[in-house]
Amino acid sequence: MSNRAGHFKGQLLGNLTYTAFVPKSLPPEPPLQFDSELTHLLSQADQTIGRLDGVIRNIPNPDLFVLMYVKKEAVLSSQIEGTQASLADILEKEEEILSGKTDDDVKVTLNYIKALNEGLELAKKLPISLRLIKELHRILLTGTRGEARNPGEFRTSQNWIGSKESTLATARFIPPPPEEMNQALNALEKYIHQPKAYPVLIESGLVHVQFETIHPFGDGNGRIGRLLITFMLSLNNIISQPVLYLSYYLKKNRSEYYDRLIAVRNEGDWEGWLKFFLKGIIETSNNAVELTNKIGILQKKNLELVRSSMPRYSAKSIELLDKIYIHPIFSVNKAADLCGVSYNAAKNIIRKFIDLKIIVEPDKKKRNQKYYFKEYIDLLVEGTELR
Repeated sequence: MSNRAGHFKGQLLGNLTYTAFVPKSLPPEPPLQFDSELTHLLSQADQTIGRLDGVIRNIPNPDLFVLMYVKKEAVLSSQIEGTQASLADILEKEEEILSGKTDDDVKVTLNYIKALNEGLELAKKLPISLRLIKELHRILLTGTRGEARNPGEFRTSQNWIGSKESTLATARFIPPPPEEMNQALNALEKYIHQPKAYPVLIESGLVHVQFETIHPFGDGNGRIGRLLITFMLSLNNIISQPVLYLSYYLKKNRSEYYDRLIAVRNEGDWEGWLKFFLKGIIETSNNAVELTNKIGILQKKNLELVRSSMPRYSAKSIELLDKIYIHPIFSVNKAADLCGVSYNAAKNIIRKFIDLKIIVEPDKKKRNQKYYFKEYIDLLVEGTELR
């Protein structure tokens, strides 16, 4: 069977016969059909992204917000792949992990953060390319349970998609075998570098599906595929900060997400996928605008509180207030390091923050007590809870 997305091709592995999918190169042929719904969704997605970009540009210290938003995305993207770590886990444990203690689910998520941040820096020197994709994969899997799956290297054997118990004979989907995989990857890289056939939002949706269909790694394909969406939007100046992520939308609509991918492969239904994808862009952008506005209000409120109530410690207090948007769970020692003051000075600032109800102290009897920027954490954790 053949369609505009590719064709299924019989394979022989030992005594086993199976059918793998070999994708056609992008762009789709015949070309995409922009009916009234798809055209409207594209226009609406452009508008909502523009609105989000404007809001991000106008909040104080947007980098502080972006760093935490990246953490939230890392949690959600990793959860889609079965990682059992919530945003609260990351905030509680990341300092321990960075100090060498082991928690694999948290390490997996921290690696995602590292891949995104380092990848965006690398992309200033390298275009979106197979080399960049392999480097992202190397960062993502190093030091985790996926390390045995050749971090940073494309697969050299057949893989498949399905439950943990599935085999080639029972798999839900079988990507192209290695030779066709390499040809498809080279064609995808060439397509990404060509002048865009469609608007970047459409292109990012096409590239995501094509990458997931090729499935070139032994592990981590979903996370890399979602990172590619962010990279295409950021590096093509669709949004000035990397704050637009679809992982929450895809996690919430996981069944439809997989169904849409299957419909592309089985029926060539690129338009159905793109409508689903653009609805995700719209919903995610609107949610991010709402969250960003709430964080902006919180920043303004707390800044005014500190300035009016803590003149004696004003400069260092404001510095700590900024830093806890990145480290919203912290100890006195951590606070002292963050704003370069003595232990006692940090403790005095923290005491005042508690009095002002900026932070909370859950357990006063606990040694090495941690303090929580709870109002901020509560804004961010939605959707990241483990069920």
